[in-house]
Amino acid sequence: MQSLPYQSQVPLNSAISTYIPAAYFYDATSISVDDSGASALDFFLKALRETPTWVDLLMSARNQVVSLLGLKNLGKLSRLDPDKPASAYVAGERVGIFTVIMNSDGEVLLGDKDRHLDVTLSVHKSCDVGCAQATITVTTVVHVHNWFGRLYMLPVTPMHRVIGPAVLRAIGKPGSGIPKKQGAA
Repeated sequence: MQSLPYQSQVPLNSAISTYIPAAYFYDATSISVDDSGASALDFFLKALRETPTWVDLLMSARNQVVSLLGLKNLGKLSRLDPDKPASAYVAGERVGIFTVIMNSDGEVLLGDKDRHLDVTLSVHKSCDVGCAQATITVTTVVHVHNWFGRLYMLPVTPMHRVIGPAVLRAIGKPGSGIPKKQGAA
């Protein structure tokens, strides 16, 4: 049975907690999955590889519109090196539309900065006793810099609440995409 994403709280021990004070917007969405021993970034890479086509089409439309306004073209959410393992990513490297800030087994922080706002994303993994099940929580934090950032967030906020769970849903799909770690059952 496939697990579905659900609105949740920011994990108490998440590094993203320090980004929340004074945030213009933040939310957290979780999904429960079988734990293969994979890292938080492994789970995020699976989600990116299985990004719905309509999400990448929306990103392309976004990029065309905002380029007229002098904002960055972020590319596609699904843009990544298919042969690069999660463990090889280090701070400063791009993953999809984000740059890696910090990468550990249990959490990856990613972000993007532009003149109108900063976005920070956490993919946090926690597991139950015995680690048969893992909870993957994706937290998004946005800090706006000016009126344009607030205006930009008017259409983005409701779209984010649709796109985030749609992308996260891929993590709950059984099958390939998540490597098993050595010694994982």
